[in-house]
Amino acid sequence: MKTQNILLSEDKTCGSTACCTPVLTSKAAAAPPGVGGQIFRIATMDCSAEESEIRRALESISGIRTLGFQLGARTLRIDATEEAYPIALAAIRKAGFDPKPVPTGVDTLEDGHEGLGHDHGVNDTDHGFSGGISRLVAALLLATGAEALSFFAPEETVWKLAGMVVAALAIWLAGLDTYKKGMAALIRGKLNINALMAVAVTGAFLIGQWPEAAMVMALYAIAELIEAKAVDRARNAIKGLLDIAPEVALMLAPDGSWILTPVASVPLDATVRIKPGERVPLDGIVTKGNGAINQAPITGESIPVDKAPGDPVFAATINETGELEIRVTAAAGNTTLARIIHAVEQAQGTRAPTQRFVDRFAAIYTPAVFAIAIAVAVLTPFLMGLTWMDALYKALVLLVIACPCALVISTPVTVVSGLSAAARRGILIKGGTYLEDARLLKAVALDKTGTITEGKPKLVDWRVWGNADETATKQLAAGLASRSDHPVSKAIVGGLGIEGTAMQDFKALPGRGVEGGANGQRLILGNHRLIHERGLCGTDLEAELAKHERQGRTVTLLADESRVLAFFAVADTIRETSKQAIADLQALGVTSVMLTGDNTATAKAIAAQAGIDEAHGDMLPESKLDAIKEMQHRYGATGMTGDGINDAPALAQADIGFAMGAAGTDTAMEAADVVIMNDDLQRVAETVRLSKRTHAVLWQNITLALGIKSVFLVLAVFGTATMWMAVFADMGASLLVVFNGLRLLKAKAD
Repeated sequence: MKTQNILLSEDKTCGSTACCTPVLTSKAAAAPPGVGGQIFRIATMDCSAEESEIRRALESISGIRTLGFQLGARTLRIDATEEAYPIALAAIRKAGFDPKPVPTGVDTLEDGHEGLGHDHGVNDTDHGFSGGISRLVAALLLATGAEALSFFAPEETVWKLAGMVVAALAIWLAGLDTYKKGMAALIRGKLNINALMAVAVTGAFLIGQWPEAAMVMALYAIAELIEAKAVDRARNAIKGLLDIAPEVALMLAPDGSWILTPVASVPLDATVRIKPGERVPLDGIVTKGNGAINQAPITGESIPVDKAPGDPVFAATINETGELEIRVTAAAGNTTLARIIHAVEQAQGTRAPTQRFVDRFAAIYTPAVFAIAIAVAVLTPFLMGLTWMDALYKALVLLVIACPCALVISTPVTVVSGLSAAARRGILIKGGTYLEDARLLKAVALDKTGTITEGKPKLVDWRVWGNADETATKQLAAGLASRSDHPVSKAIVGGLGIEGTAMQDFKALPGRGVEGGANGQRLILGNHRLIHERGLCGTDLEAELAKHERQGRTVTLLADESRVLAFFAVADTIRETSKQAIADLQALGVTSVMLTGDNTATAKAIAAQAGIDEAHGDMLPESKLDAIKEMQHRYGATGMTGDGINDAPALAQADIGFAMGAAGTDTAMEAADVVIMNDDLQRVAETVRLSKRTHAVLWQNITLALGIKSVFLVLAVFGTATMWMAVFADMGASLLVVFNGLRLLKAKAD
């Protein structure tokens, strides 16, 4: 069984400040509703390695219920007993961190840029890329000067001392932050990229390679800055949605005037006007006007959707035609857009199976290569006849190559890109696990109503029976149906599209239909059972009704006191995309099975139209749960697609639960692992395809990272690899895997 706790992110291992994968924290959705506990800011917790150390420090403390890490904001939410708080804070301080309580009600983003992205290494001091770049340019110029002094200055002590001073200054400008974090890691007995670089650069400086040490530190810091910018693109891909939501709304004031009001100040049930070309500021229901709304930011639909009074609209969507007035149904912090962003942010804090494997591997890999470097320094003078200085230099080169950054970063950037790409298409995936595991699905159970079908009955056929007048019959049927609130009656009225005859002495016949009088005659509009009870069914009519009922249609008949005048066949029609969606799943090797509460005949009829080979009807929610278990036993990994409400038990049991048509529906967002924001069943197959692509890119990145490192490890020991080459190899591999992962953001929708 899967778990849905997304507050407890798992242990991670990271080799570099550029490897961090913070969860974005938006002002629109800073914390999930109902989350308790106290929030602490930890200024130096800017990488998943630090998160891992804090988690290990707290894991043995009893009384802690949940931990919620937000690396982007450098905060930790602890939900624990009162007695556990001082023990937990003492443990965090012992691990080398300084937690500061955040007062209740204070937005953790108010004091700076931290929640909107993470500045890596060179930026932590300068609070901006411009300051960091200026410092690094100066460091690069000084390192170049140190190289020039090494090559061209006379072999006099004063010139050597000058070169060492220039190199030391370059190292200080480019690597101060690296040294601070490296020493802190070494004190705690941890080996990360900062520790490795601090040891390597210091060692190179001490053995007389001070120009190279300075240039390596400067190049490393510049490459890390470039990498950080590239990684931020993946992390912040979904944050761009925040920028498209309007900041003000044209609201109807109590005095009847229209005033521009900040969206955060617009109350529920207020009336807001949206002109053509404007974005919808808040979720709401149309109360006046008609227009076409581009819902791509929410549902991923490329074609605008017509809206009329009674239809929902969502914040950040675009009103392309017609002026609309809406009644606000959600506050600014609780719009569908805000909930989507928050869900993606939470998903970015979870890790895919491949990422967990890579993190475990990296935790072993770094110490192992460090041990190899020591062995090279100690043994190669005896085994390969190297001088001690040459052996030590090779060992220092190995330390630089040993950086696991490219390996560790290869997975989170790919997963975040995949999650963001899915969200842009109206597919909300709640974590890397589901993104990667969707490719393993062998079968998908599909609810009928609202998933395969439209969920709204429509008049699909009608026929005058006998020699009744067609126009008069339509008017009589519309007159009776218009007096009923039953969905079938509404479908008949909508399908006939004619004004009905006025009815007298109208009354409902519960479970059977309605009755009324017109033109001096009594009329009934009811189901097969009512007509049979009145003795009005003949052999020919029974055969006709049976034909429609076998197709899953609900047949309603109009009759007077002596004969049937007409019948009307109503059905919940399949969506235009359902047949192609089933074909897409079959092409991917995924078996489709229908599970519905409708009768078996209807289930089989709809299944045949959609191209589904197996269908089960008359199923209660508990029956669907048992069916999912049976499918898991028979097929293996099984998904469930439903509306997220009455299908909740089956959605929870399935390996991956897909909620359909969930735009604006809290229940569906909570019940499923993947939320399809519009009603397009084709997005299920698209999720599987995106999962396959993501998994392929993950392993491409792992192969690239390990392959490049393997080549340079051999060159370092047996060849002529230098520290310069090591830095370029390490950071080059990191940039390669980052940009390869970012390709998922550019992937076209299937």
